[in-house]
Amino acid sequence: MTKLSEIYRTSLALLTDLYQLTMAYGYWKLGRGRQEAAFHLFFRNNPFGGGYAVAAGLDYVVEYLRDFRFAPDDVEYLAGLQGNDGRPLFERGFLDFLGDLELHVDIDAIAEGTVVFPHEPLVRVRGPILQCQILETALLNIVNYQTLIATKAARVCAAAAGQSVLEFGLRRAQGIDGGLAASRAAHIGGCTATSNVLAGKLFGIPVRGTHAHSWVMSFDDELSALEGYAQAMPNNCVFLVDTYDTLDGVRKAIRVGRQLRDDGHEMVGVRLDSGDLAYLSIEARKLLDEAGFPDAAIVASNDLDEYLIASLKAQGATIAVWGVGTKLVTGNDQPALGGVYKLGATKADDGIWQPRLKLSEQAIKTSTPGILQVRRFRNADGTVADMIYNELQGVATEPAIVDPLDPTRRRTMGSEAWEDLLVPVLRAGDLVYDRPPLEAIRQRTQAQLATFHPGVLRHDNPHHYPVGLEERLHQLKADLILSARAE
Repeated sequence: MTKLSEIYRTSLALLTDLYQLTMAYGYWKLGRGRQEAAFHLFFRNNPFGGGYAVAAGLDYVVEYLRDFRFAPDDVEYLAGLQGNDGRPLFERGFLDFLGDLELHVDIDAIAEGTVVFPHEPLVRVRGPILQCQILETALLNIVNYQTLIATKAARVCAAAAGQSVLEFGLRRAQGIDGGLAASRAAHIGGCTATSNVLAGKLFGIPVRGTHAHSWVMSFDDELSALEGYAQAMPNNCVFLVDTYDTLDGVRKAIRVGRQLRDDGHEMVGVRLDSGDLAYLSIEARKLLDEAGFPDAAIVASNDLDEYLIASLKAQGATIAVWGVGTKLVTGNDQPALGGVYKLGATKADDGIWQPRLKLSEQAIKTSTPGILQVRRFRNADGTVADMIYNELQGVATEPAIVDPLDPTRRRTMGSEAWEDLLVPVLRAGDLVYDRPPLEAIRQRTQAQLATFHPGVLRHDNPHHYPVGLEERLHQLKADLILSARAE
């Protein structure tokens, strides 16, 4: 397990929006900082127009929370902030409070690599409202991005249909952590390796890579370039063959491959990075097979995504390994997940939890009240439906679920087996979760996807997987909406 402190050798407490701290100050100033509250992190729409998402980022969350502190220089920075009257924004007593702050929150979360859906809480934070509030921005930053990229990777790997997908996106990633977090999330989604060497070191992801066009261009001719690379690295020869004439480059690679074989080594394959990848891969395959290199792989890159991979396979492309970069690590067709963090309940002075609801003219933006949990139902054929329920109300013996956006769509759950997806991660700030290794998370993603109907997983017009509010929770939400609108 890597630590965020290995990447960022400083406190991350200020990785937040200012309004989190102004609200925290308000809670402290009014003596409400210790009031118990429950918040939920969730997203409202499946990314990429698909039918699902893959939860990711929890291990980053754990590291962030375990190392959370306001360092002395953080406090002094905040002491220098001013309001519009030129006076300090925060009084010294609050800053001293931050300097001594230790988290005592309870965290429940859905395990990384789990297939998830809109409105389901991926993370639940319960504890003093001041502490819960301060955590919002960082948790959203971590979970939103890694869930987005893990989902994109899962879609790309599904299009590759069992063939190896390499993540090649570091050069186009959104900054340093955009590259590191993307490599990690892409591995969770199914990518077998990365070009990102630092990610390989930090996360234990296999690394892959050979040479670029500049290597070939630095020599007087292409053959000399390939011979030189084979001489330097005979055990890592995937030759990039499209610098000048692609099929002629394949023929030169074959010549060098024979020399390698005579020296006791084997050419791994050739890489295509431009042109008509379907046609060129078919012709390259013929050349390689006829020359006695049936095991030499054809690797392809060049702005690939799930749609282009599916198209190339439909055209009969003979590509065996897919190098996917820009469109994967940037979430090209949807650059943000859009996850949110909403208050679900607060505890009154008498110890009774009070559900809280945010009302909106848009039904999708009206929050769900309570302390929420997700229950997943399965039968012999696989996953059946998900129920979001309120732990304060519990679940009926024969529960029914109601679509959050269409109350006419209901489904009664029978005797299906079930499991609750949110599991304890922190209790009063202490870790109680057995953090799985990254490879186990990657395997969980594949196992999870296999339990869903193929229609849910398809890229275009996916089947709508049933996710609903437990009937009593639906009624509670409806009652609170009516009450709020009557005021």
